Amino acid sequence: MDKPADNAWRILETAEQICSAVVVSAAVERLAGEITVRLQSDFPLVLGVMRGGVVFAGHLLPQLRFPLEFDYLDVTRYGESTRGGSISWKVAPGTTVSGRTVLVLDDILDEGQTLAAIRDALLAAGARHVYSAVFAEKETGRTKPVGADFVGVRVPNRYVFGFGMDVKGLWRNLPGIYALKDGEG
Repeated sequence: MDKPADNAWRILETAEQICSAVVVSAAVERLAGEITVRLQSDFPLVLGVMRGGVVFAGHLLPQLRFPLEFDYLDVTRYGESTRGGSISWKVAPGTTVSGRTVLVLDDILDEGQTLAAIRDALLAAGARHVYSAVFAEKETGRTKPVGADFVGVRVPNRYVFGFGMDVKGLWRNLPGIYALKDGEG
């Protein structure tokens, strides 16, 4: 019987690196500058989307040189699957969003369903403005129901993982971005 770690190593060995750790770091630094210019005078509520957005948020927050509040929410369409399903709300923000400028931090904008649902829920709860920053946007070639205000990198229309994004619950901890070979997943 295979050990879970053996399977994880097999996945990584057959994947293709598409963004190095250096590219990732430069993208986060650029995003911090763009976000600072736009939101530094708003005292925003920054919401990290668990689980994927935690690595991105952890790298980005120390580079935002202005006052903010931080909280999180947990919404998913994937679970441990590599295919999106119905949206599942696990945890709503504990901080009131009413009247606030909110910045949502997520790992990837794929089809846009999750980010659109989050935006709609925050606006319905009274947020004054909702901005979104995603570390990666997948170039799907299809129209998305929402666009991100800030995008770190663009990735091909393949299943990607690393820097917060997972493959079957694995490899969120990689400093770079990898893609499964076409047809895998």
